[in-house]
Amino acid sequence: MKIDREINLKGEECPMPFVRSKLELEEMQLGEILRIIVDYPPAVKNVPKSLEIQGDKVLSVKKINETDWEIIAQKEYDME
Repeated sequence: MKIDREINLKGEECPMPFVRSKLELEEMQLGEILRIIVDYPPAVKNVPKSLEIQGDKVLSVKKINETDWEIIAQKEYDME
């Protein structure tokens, strides 16, 4: 899988991980893939759920070390 962009949101608490993820996706082309790194446990559930509600696709969520998770999202929605 080709990752088109990556954002590191470690240290940020909700709702900022979702807000920043959504803003990043808005700048991307349809079908592009965003890798999001979070370390705030509620964001692991809230970010994917909120992105899908907004029309984007979450491809995977996985723990990558003792403190961090990776969320892989694909831009599926364009406001234009």
